[in-house]
Amino acid sequence: MTRARISVFAALLASLVLAACTPAPVIRATPVDRTEIVNRMRSDVEDFASDVLGGRRPGTAGARAAYPWIEKRMAEIGLESGSNDPGSYWRLPVDLLAIEPDTAQLTLGQGKGRFIVPVTDAAVYTPRRRALAIGGPGTGAPVVFVGYGDGSVLGDRLAGAVAVMLADPGRDTARREALFDQQATAVLTVVPDREALAEVRRREDRSKLILANEEQDHLAGYITDDAFAKVIGARRWKAFKADADKDATGSDPIELNLAVSIDATSERREFTSQNIIGKLPGTVPGSGAILVLAHWDHLGECGAPGDVDRICNGAVDNASGIAMLLELARSLKAGAPLERDVYFLATSAEEPGLLGIRSFVRNPPLPLGSIVAAFNLDMMALAPAGSPVGLIGRGRDPALDVVIMAAVAKSGRSMGDQPLADSFLQRQDGWVLTQAGVPTVLMSSTYGSRAILDPFLAARYHKPSDEAAAVEYGGAVEDLLLHEAVIRQIADPQRYPAHHPAQAKPAP
Repeated sequence: MTRARISVFAALLASLVLAACTPAPVIRATPVDRTEIVNRMRSDVEDFASDVLGGRRPGTAGARAAYPWIEKRMAEIGLESGSNDPGSYWRLPVDLLAIEPDTAQLTLGQGKGRFIVPVTDAAVYTPRRRALAIGGPGTGAPVVFVGYGDGSVLGDRLAGAVAVMLADPGRDTARREALFDQQATAVLTVVPDREALAEVRRREDRSKLILANEEQDHLAGYITDDAFAKVIGARRWKAFKADADKDATGSDPIELNLAVSIDATSERREFTSQNIIGKLPGTVPGSGAILVLAHWDHLGECGAPGDVDRICNGAVDNASGIAMLLELARSLKAGAPLERDVYFLATSAEEPGLLGIRSFVRNPPLPLGSIVAAFNLDMMALAPAGSPVGLIGRGRDPALDVVIMAAVAKSGRSMGDQPLADSFLQRQDGWVLTQAGVPTVLMSSTYGSRAILDPFLAARYHKPSDEAAAVEYGGAVEDLLLHEAVIRQIADPQRYPAHHPAQAKPAP
């Protein structure tokens, strides 16, 4: 950064500090009544986390019932549509694909012999209805051992090949994706033992949800070390692994004299879920926008088979976020008019991988570069009043930090455990917006202290016990008032200039 740019930026921060310290304008039409706020939020949480919605898993009847519930509340508050599409007043479609593994078979051999690897020693997965890869002598598709490499140094030498790699925990997913990027037709991972294979099954033998436009034609197999050694020869396999230990990059791949057939099928269901978006129009069009978001989905039925209560209602996660989003919209609507537009976005499919917000970023109803700040609301009603504030996303936009810190100090509250908040940066919808260049934070007393968060994670997180009756509203009301104060300042272009409009980046 040049000296001139530093000076300009320092002047901007100084102006924001001064703005934050000046007397705040009257922001509400009526005095704060915390009891009324709690009553409204509790009513919304009880409705939205009720058994009637069945845990709000995308693609279920409960999820489909969630759309009109949110729309009705937005309309009652007096929001306008934020979709900018007259044909879809509140809704932004999110096209999803549910994939359930079905059948699988791995066959290996040398010479004329062929050996179907038993399910105790092998597993195969594909997102396609059926995928089949055949490689080895006479097939035109070589079987290539890359050891601990990822194919990145091999150029086009892997195109059409079946790649065999050694498991390396922590790097396997990235290496496998890199091999597919090098046009490998299939990737076979050799795992240490049956226990490691069982861990693969626990991760992969379940229904997955992905964005329909992100489907990839992958075929991934797994085999235990002992089973692979029996086919290829124990002494030969030991030598290959020794060579791999010396060549961590896999720059010297070995073509194996091995016949491979990898076959898998999946059950698939395509469906459309919905993001729901409302808008509080500002009085100065074109001055930028603020985005407030919360995910509406949860896990549906996630209790153990045979349990009396199997519904994961998601009261804290994230009926509380939706309730706060609605109450914040009501408060902002009832107070002094705002100059900037404020959008209120309820996202789908956060739980399976931040899919709803990724869809939003790929096809936003407003330019991402016009969003001067975004505020994610996730698990917002857990801490009692007086709890410290956790700030996820701190340090990524200094100007936004200045406003937030000043508002926290003015409220008499303290900042909480920053490493705890930082550990959640990539686990929430705001991360996708951050990656797309939108200044985004999640500020909540939930993430300010391990003494508050850890017991919830251990006993209620993603469990049927996350019920409305156990929700704590003391800290949530304080967080709501903090959001309102910050948003009202940022909604004023004079007090918060659009210092660095976000540049839209490719969706992650």
